[in-house]
Amino acid sequence: MAKQKYYVVWNGRKPGIYKTWAECEKQTKGFQGASFKSFPTLAEAEQAYNQGAVGRPATSGKSSGAAGISTSAPPIDENSISVDAACSGNPGMMEYQGVDTKTGERIFHYGPVFGTNNIGEFLGIVHALMILKEQGKNTTIYSDSMTALSWVRNKKANTSLVRDNRTEQLWQMIKKAEAWLKENSYENKIIKWETHLYGEIKADFGRK
Repeated sequence: MAKQKYYVVWNGRKPGIYKTWAECEKQTKGFQGASFKSFPTLAEAEQAYNQGAVGRPATSGKSSGAAGISTSAPPIDENSISVDAACSGNPGMMEYQGVDTKTGERIFHYGPVFGTNNIGEFLGIVHALMILKEQGKNTTIYSDSMTALSWVRNKKANTSLVRDNRTEQLWQMIKKAEAWLKENSYENKIIKWETHLYGEIKADFGRK
């Protein structure tokens, strides 16, 4: 079963929150200056829509400050790794992967295991960092998850996933990832993949 996504349209024929890509596309395709983004939960979509500024295109194609995003997309660093997760239910059976952004070739994959999408996104970023650290590379990493990016930045997975026999292995991975972040430094750029500018991230599982 494909994971549910919610699409926020800030600037389109009819701004709002939509449950399908088809509805979102109807409001944005061919609309000049369209601004939209997908979110894994309704709560995140509502928060982003109410905040309004995140993803809203700035006037004249220039950034309107920290909250604004230019409608002129910066070029993608193709010499990079893109990571993404998929989850059937949340929590549910989750898996994540990292791919070469340029070729789409899979570099690593884990799962499926019982977990959440945010955990998968977080572990995907750390997995990429660990591989690149071992190889001595400062390759850029892309993720479309603001939550995972904040968890990596804070070196802590702020998840409410119940820890029991079903999730113990995953919890051990989370703790290992948190410990690695606290014990290691890295120069890799970890960049938010802007779906409303580039389309779906290259590591997307394609289950819409």
